[in-house]
Amino acid sequence: MGDNRNFLIAILLSVIIFVGWQHFMITPRVEAEKARQDAITEQATKAAERTTLPGATTSTAPVASNGSSGATILPTIGNGTATVPTSITRDAALATSPRVAISSEQLDGSISLKGARFDDLRLRQYRETVDKTSPEIVLFSPAHTVQPYFTEFGYIGAPGSQVTLPTADTVWTLEQGDKLTPTTPITLVYNNGQGLVFHRTISVDDKFLFKVIDKVENKGTSAVTLYPYGLISRVGEPAAKAYYLLHEGFIGEFKEHGEEAIKYASAIKDSTSKSITDTEGWLGITDKYWASALIPQTGEKFVARFSATPGANNDPQQEHFQADFRHEAMTIAPGSDITVNNQLFAGAKVSKVIDTYRDQGIFRFNLMIDWGYFWFLTQPVFKGIDLIAKFTGNFGIAILIITVLIKAAFFPLANRSYESMSKMKKLQPKMEALRERHKDDKMAQQQAIMALYKEEKVNPIAGCLPVIIQIPVFFSLYKVLFVTIEMRHAPFFGWIHDLSAPDPTTIFNLFGLLPYDPTLLPMIGPFLALGIWPLLMGFTMFVQQRMNPAPADPVQQQIFLWMPVVFTFMLASFPAGLVIYWAWNNALGALQQGVIMRRQGVPIEIFSNLGFKKSSANNKKS
Repeated sequence: MGDNRNFLIAILLSVIIFVGWQHFMITPRVEAEKARQDAITEQATKAAERTTLPGATTSTAPVASNGSSGATILPTIGNGTATVPTSITRDAALATSPRVAISSEQLDGSISLKGARFDDLRLRQYRETVDKTSPEIVLFSPAHTVQPYFTEFGYIGAPGSQVTLPTADTVWTLEQGDKLTPTTPITLVYNNGQGLVFHRTISVDDKFLFKVIDKVENKGTSAVTLYPYGLISRVGEPAAKAYYLLHEGFIGEFKEHGEEAIKYASAIKDSTSKSITDTEGWLGITDKYWASALIPQTGEKFVARFSATPGANNDPQQEHFQADFRHEAMTIAPGSDITVNNQLFAGAKVSKVIDTYRDQGIFRFNLMIDWGYFWFLTQPVFKGIDLIAKFTGNFGIAILIITVLIKAAFFPLANRSYESMSKMKKLQPKMEALRERHKDDKMAQQQAIMALYKEEKVNPIAGCLPVIIQIPVFFSLYKVLFVTIEMRHAPFFGWIHDLSAPDPTTIFNLFGLLPYDPTLLPMIGPFLALGIWPLLMGFTMFVQQRMNPAPADPVQQQIFLWMPVVFTFMLASFPAGLVIYWAWNNALGALQQGVIMRRQGVPIEIFSNLGFKKSSANNKKS
């Protein structure tokens, strides 16, 4: 029974890790590298060509609702498609319109006065690689670049209205301020020449939240009805995409409707608009570490919408994604004005910052971070690691300490498990005798072994508990390392400069002594990313396994013999922080198990399970 139990556990864990490894690491890495190379090639070779990008230059505003019936007419993406130059440089695109600079400790960039668009935003504290001199992360980019990504706010007129409204081509005037900083807001103004004066005051906090206060004065002689809107438009998916474990794409939280999450691929596959009516919430587009989100004025009814359009010739670089909202009709009488307060989040998904915005009143904004199904474990694990890292100054050390604390929390349970395993080991001679006595009658053999367990008061299932406990903790830590930006580019010691990335060394080039990278080889490359920490993890797993008696069945013996090798290759491509945790957890478990086995008077067998002779001392104890 015990052997069957171990066999099933081995198979289950192997399947879980293998499937997870394939889905979460290998496929995304291959796709990300291919997408990155394709983008570079396209930018270099097509700068002078022309193509069709949906919504790149025309106003992408949603249309208004039907005033007569009150029924909502869903917005369309822009005014159809527009033929525009493709892939001009970012600097060239920025130079096509007058701008006002954005500057803070967290952000660099500018707002285009043409269209009053947020289309130039870089994150000062985050770099493309671990090299501190590498370029800043670019979040927003203007139209005509490789992958336009921007936000705009505006107005839609009532059906049949001939009033002139600001569009994507309208050049606003800078009325107040000369640079947007956390201490100096700016105000833009546009006069339509028909009695309407549009004022837009924009402020930014010291992190990633913009406040956009729109005021419209009616100096004309007749009432005007407007529908304020906001949108986020993006062409092309991010290079690193399609992570099964992580949601990337459209996201929103609404008070009445609840959560809405649509992955990029699903949005393109459906190619339909999805509309939601609510009075509180937010909507936007999220990637692994970065996001942009619109927060409509709370208490005012709005219609939120997510829509996607496939690229020309199914080109993923031309796929168009748009998240937008439209407020209900607002009528401005002559001599009066209206004011609308909307917000825009554009930046890094830092846990503490996201939580702060939630606490400031943005509905369930903490769910911007995808904590996963084990959120009740993932969040405490992250908070514990983050707190310890503040004292130690190193997230790697924090992982080691949190592992010790988790071990301590389950120490009594683990003790009972290891004691049960030790008792079972002492019963091995009697179990072998029973197997030999009933070798021709498997039913009688199992009954005799179960009777022996009952007589000796041994629970064969107890030994499974440490493994069962470790599985959710393992996936929670994996999620923490995978989704939290705090772990991105967090160093450990020596050659580990990024705990969220795999160990960069590999035994197949003698850990860097040979001048080539075996991981770039076609097909087998990912299997050759076998670094120092994965090898240490495999060794500790081997030691812990060999401390237990080998199964009686030769097939099961071979499975257990090769399992550390299989796991070593599988986990080699996992984040280094996770491999460090697994190796450290194995080492602590082996130490704990060794102490209990000695206390129980049970010999510690490691090499004997591989067929080596037992030491004379162990023979005497046996």
